[in-house]
Amino acid sequence: MASSTGGRPTEAPLASSETLCNCLAVRQAARQITQLYDEELAGTGLRATQYAVLSRLSRIAPATVQDLAEALVMDRTTLAHNLKPLEREGLVVMGVAAHDRRVRELRLTPAGTAKLQEARVAWARAQARFEHAFGAEDAAELRRQLARAVEAVRT
Repeated sequence: MASSTGGRPTEAPLASSETLCNCLAVRQAARQITQLYDEELAGTGLRATQYAVLSRLSRIAPATVQDLAEALVMDRTTLAHNLKPLEREGLVVMGVAAHDRRVRELRLTPAGTAKLQEARVAWARAQARFEHAFGAEDAAELRRQLARAVEAVRT
């Protein structure tokens, strides 16, 4: 905020470095797109991030927290924060691995599988809304480019 007129803050013009900032552009897009998905998922009681956790876990379970964090390109602390409400709601359970009792693995519960099935309908609506607004071909190209960006900067 640069100045204030009549008690209302006004925005400073963006510096040229801000208009070229890849991080800012990606984060702004992510916030807007996440909001769209959250709107559609609201009736299921899930947020977009929780849906992503359940969806990915359904494909790779059983999985350790580290395995799931890597699959989601998310740090373990953030994943743990997102898992708490899912565990509390009985959608995900942490148990002992069959191959090694020292290893803890995550699984969807039957309630988690049912919630995921319910949420897939809302997710499909969000997907359709985004593709209608952005264009299906452009959306597919965006996913390809973002996957490429993840790989390019992955450590």
